[in-house]
Amino acid sequence: MEIVSLLLFATAALFFLGLIYAAFVSFKENESRAARFFLFFLLDPILVFAFLYFEYPYKTEILSVILIMYWGIALFLFFPIGKRKDFQNPKPTNRIDERDIMFSRAELKEGTDRFQTYYERNPQKKGLDDLFRKNPGLLSLNASLAHELAFASADASFETIGALKGEVDGIVAKTRTKASSQEITKYIKSWANKLGAVDCGITLLQDYHLYAVGGRAERYNKIYEKKHAFAIAFTVEMDHRMMQSAPKASAIMESAQQYLESGRIAVQVAHFIRKLGYEARAHIDGNYEVVCPLVARDAGLGEIGRMGLLMTPNLGPRVRISVVTTNLPLLVDAPSNDFSMIDFCTKCKKCADACPSQAISFGNQKELNGVMRWQINQEACFTYWTSIGTDCGRCVSVCPFSHHNNTLHNMVRKGIQNSSTFRSIAVELDDLIYKRKPTSKPLPDWMN
Repeated sequence: MEIVSLLLFATAALFFLGLIYAAFVSFKENESRAARFFLFFLLDPILVFAFLYFEYPYKTEILSVILIMYWGIALFLFFPIGKRKDFQNPKPTNRIDERDIMFSRAELKEGTDRFQTYYERNPQKKGLDDLFRKNPGLLSLNASLAHELAFASADASFETIGALKGEVDGIVAKTRTKASSQEITKYIKSWANKLGAVDCGITLLQDYHLYAVGGRAERYNKIYEKKHAFAIAFTVEMDHRMMQSAPKASAIMESAQQYLESGRIAVQVAHFIRKLGYEARAHIDGNYEVVCPLVARDAGLGEIGRMGLLMTPNLGPRVRISVVTTNLPLLVDAPSNDFSMIDFCTKCKKCADACPSQAISFGNQKELNGVMRWQINQEACFTYWTSIGTDCGRCVSVCPFSHHNNTLHNMVRKGIQNSSTFRSIAVELDDLIYKRKPTSKPLPDWMN
């Protein structure tokens, strides 16, 4: 009797403290609904304490059943089932033509040779693109979610990125470093973290990492060939509070700022490598020759999720990416090949439910470009952007993996990674605690 009571008391006390911690964290994150949810469930351990305190028939037996239920549920949720160690990231068989992406199509000017040639080659896209051209446009003060100061701030970030354009490549020092690949790899990763990167991974550069043909500015129609052997991917964090107001103006303001931050890191690292005597090119916003999410995935930084973005283990899609390609010999990282992330996206569908433009598929992965993947409706997505003036970000803000990177949410992430059962329950719990379609929060106070 005493052993059972002691074990149950310790279990209930642990559960009680865990709920208090979860409620405290939720209040701190300004998630009052979640905090109330955790405080309500304090009734459970309190009821257990009552069972321990009072005397009644078959007390030992009842306490034993409660103890078994507690630990049985815990073991059931966290028992490692549904793992696929044989899962491998799909390798695209074809390269992407950058001329087909929406940013490239948005740069086409009616009456120009590029405009005419593109739509002669792709007549099915003309009607779709005419729709977004009727809208005010990104960062337009005539857009429905226009915010003069925030839009000017975002534009300032994009213009600053543009000022870095001439720094992505440059002169290589004639003398090469004698440092080993191991030393340089460790140094670059540590320095990237110091510069502000959340994570840094390295992979062998593959043909499918490169765009087939350039599609923007002076790179239009440029055929890309692989010149470098390695690719370094960096991720930077987008602020949780700024993204919680998506699709309002704080989202594009934060997105632009982190494009700038990731680009700054890539440019610095590329300069550094060239000083060591090796070629290096930074790939930053508006000036990519590579498809950054694919590079980052193969460098072990995450998986490509339902919304078509890189899903990182601790921040989900709430990151921005930059890349440096180089011939500097480096140690490469293995891709994570994390089936749990793909399985979770298959079950969750929260981004699809919340997408204002209904651009995200509710279906399972389909074979596209020779691989199984999800494909968003990029025309619907971009057309919505041009009506509201921001790059939306609702899918990022509602994703369960976008919660804060702290002990509470990382425990849930660990359970998702470990168990298929936990993944199913985690989807339902996230809906219950944070709502299936969380309300977009007001802009941060300082922006008003």
